Amino acid sequence: MKIHEYQAKQVFRRYDIPVPQGQPAFNLDEVPAIAKKLIDETGSPVVVVKAQIHAGGRGKGGGVKLAKGGPEDAKAVAEKILGMQLVTKQTGPAGQKIRRIFIEQGVDIDRECYFAMLVDREVRRVCVIASREGGMDIEEVAEQHPEKILTVHVDPLLGLAPYQVRKLAYFLGLAGSKETYASFAKFADGIYKCFTAEDCSMIEVNPLLVTKQGTVLALDGKVTFDDNAEFRHKASFAELRDPDEEDPVELEAKNVGLSYVSLDGNIGCLVNGAGLAMATMDIIKHYGGEPANFLDVGGGATQEQVTQAFRMILSDSGVKGIFVNIFGGIMRCDVVANGVVAAAKELGLKVPLVVRLEGTNVEAGRRILDESGLKIQSASSMADGAQKIVAAIKA
Repeated sequence: MKIHEYQAKQVFRRYDIPVPQGQPAFNLDEVPAIAKKLIDETGSPVVVVKAQIHAGGRGKGGGVKLAKGGPEDAKAVAEKILGMQLVTKQTGPAGQKIRRIFIEQGVDIDRECYFAMLVDREVRRVCVIASREGGMDIEEVAEQHPEKILTVHVDPLLGLAPYQVRKLAYFLGLAGSKETYASFAKFADGIYKCFTAEDCSMIEVNPLLVTKQGTVLALDGKVTFDDNAEFRHKASFAELRDPDEEDPVELEAKNVGLSYVSLDGNIGCLVNGAGLAMATMDIIKHYGGEPANFLDVGGGATQEQVTQAFRMILSDSGVKGIFVNIFGGIMRCDVVANGVVAAAKELGLKVPLVVRLEGTNVEAGRRILDESGLKIQSASSMADGAQKIVAAIKA
């Protein structure tokens, strides 16, 4: 689960991670008072107006602007941002509507670094990624100047050790003065405590700012929580969730116990097992099609969940055909078949449907489909099914 920058900084403050002062606004009338308060409290005549969406690249898209003329100027800048359709690399060409903004104090910048903490699944440890090239796309730095990136893996028993903090500080050039080093050490320790206590899967601070006074500040903050840990944070996760930023079908799937991710294709996929779902999408593309979704109904899906899965697939008006690919181990093929038939009849299915069943009770499942009276194409294999559905939507 992703959260907004202002929410990330609220979480950071609980762990004494240094951040600039700021406050969110949800309409234009709130902006002047917030800007005046920041100017009065910080003594800085400059405030920054930031669009709040779950995507990076906001500055390049025009979603981050300075206001230097006081509260009314801040309101005029906010008027240009609030309600705009912000397009970045991560939003896609359609962009994302700005419904919230963040008003933050202006800061004297000496230089910018990059700092992130995430789970490295290959070594099964938390890792820190740091670079002196802050404010840039880290992917570009990694591709063009890999020597400018340092990766440090954290022993789960020891935590982020002092020698690792020193290594990071020297690499980032933050060990030149006691004050700057102490500020960075406090920041790094707070980030690690936040990461572990809040069950994060990623924290990215880009840029990590060094002020002209030599202190370190998290000028930005992107936080992603591990959904698998939601049972430990039900209240806080619910409070931080922004339904306007999440796909409503994905939220619906989560509520009924299904794994669903929307994609841009036109072939709906209903599969059991994440690995098989990935393979199904790959083979559809191999034969010239484009998957419209990732949908894993799991090993213990009921007939009702299969029906619900069909409803979610068909809620996408771009879907021109559906491929059901089930390998029944724990899941029984007859249960899937009953769900498919019930959904097709209930929803008045009008798009081509190809079904491949293998595994437990497969003969019973195929018999249910054959006797349903519906136009369902049966497939003998995953490849056969992919070819048939691609051909069917092109017919």
